[in-house]
Amino acid sequence: MSDRRVQGKGYSAARDRRIDGVAVTGVAGGQESDMPPSEPAGPREPDPLEPAHGHALDPADHRLLRGRPPAAALRWCATAVGGPRAAVTHVAALAGGTSSAVHAVQVRDGRDRVHALVLRRFVRADWLAEEPDLARHEAAALELAGSSGLPVPRLVAVDADGAEAGAPAVLMTRLDGAVEWQPREPEPFLRALAEVLPRVHAVAVTGPASAAIPGYAPYGLRLTGPPSWTRRPEVWERALAAFAALAAAPPAAGGFIHRDYHPGNVLWADGAVSGVVDWVNASHGSPDADVGHCRMNLAGALGPDAAERFLALHRSVSGRGEYHPVWDIAASLGGFEDEDVARWSRADEDFLARAVARL
Repeated sequence: MSDRRVQGKGYSAARDRRIDGVAVTGVAGGQESDMPPSEPAGPREPDPLEPAHGHALDPADHRLLRGRPPAAALRWCATAVGGPRAAVTHVAALAGGTSSAVHAVQVRDGRDRVHALVLRRFVRADWLAEEPDLARHEAAALELAGSSGLPVPRLVAVDADGAEAGAPAVLMTRLDGAVEWQPREPEPFLRALAEVLPRVHAVAVTGPASAAIPGYAPYGLRLTGPPSWTRRPEVWERALAAFAALAAAPPAAGGFIHRDYHPGNVLWADGAVSGVVDWVNASHGSPDADVGHCRMNLAGALGPDAAERFLALHRSVSGRGEYHPVWDIAASLGGFEDEDVARWSRADEDFLARAVARL
C-alpha cells in the first residue's frame, strides 16, 4: 500500500528531490491542509505555502516513520549485502511518504565496497492488517519489472514477515534522480511520461513472482455521498454510480500495471527518465488504470491541458484506442474519505466533472 489515500489531492507546484521516489528535501505546495476536517470550505485554490505531502507528520508518525531503524533491521541490511563482515556506515530517513518507513542506507562490505541502498519497512500495523503481504508484493513487482529492462531499483533482499528486520521489509538499490512536478518544458516531460507506460505494461507476469501480483480492483469507495460544499451534487452522484459499476465488474483483460504511476514516482536525470519507483501497488489490470491515475495528478499539478496532452501522447505511443472516463473517476474517488475531499481544490472537482461529462 502506498500513499494512495491522499495521492494527488491538492498537490501544486511541488518539486521534491527524491531517492527512489521519496523526497529528501521538499518545497511548499503539498497535500496537507491547515483546514480542519470539521470545517470543509469546499473547493479552493491550492495554497503554495502548504507543506508537501509527508513533510507535516505528527510526533507519533514522525517517530514511527523517520526514526532510526532498529539494530535488527540494520544487521539484516548488512548481512544481506556482505555477510557477517559487512557493516552499515550511514542511515538517513527519507521524507515524503506516510505509508512506510523508508531510509537511505549505506553498507560497506568485507571487500571495502560501498553499497547505496534503500530500506523500506512496513511498520503501520493497521495497514499490515489490511494487506499483510506488502513486502512480498513489492519484491515480486521489482523482480518482474527489473527483468524487463525497466529502470527500476534492483531487489537486494526481502523479509516478508519481519522475522529478521523486525517488520516486513524490502531492501533495494538506490537510484539517483530527481522528481519533477513543474517542468520548464512540459511537452518533452509529458512525452517521456507517456513513453514509459507501454514499457511497464509490456512486462510479462510470469514465473514464481507472478503469484504475488494481485488482480486489479479499484480502491474502496469510502465517501458517504456528495460533499456538503459542492454546488454540483449531480456530478458526484453520477461519478459515484460509475465508480460502483467499475468496482462491481472490473475489466478482466489487462496486464502488468504500476498502479501508482504519476510524476512523484518517476525520477529524472539530465532531462531523461532515470527511474520508476514505488512498486508496492503493482497489479494485473487495465493499462488505463495507470493512465487515469497519472492524469489526475497531472491535472492537479499542471492543469487540465497537461492531462489531456498526456493522454494524447500515450495513445500515440501505445496504439491503444478510446479512453473511458471511468478511469479518471476511479483515480479521483478510490480510497478517499469525506475528510479528504473536504480539502479538494477547484481543479480537483473540475477534473471529476470533466470525466462525468464524458460518460
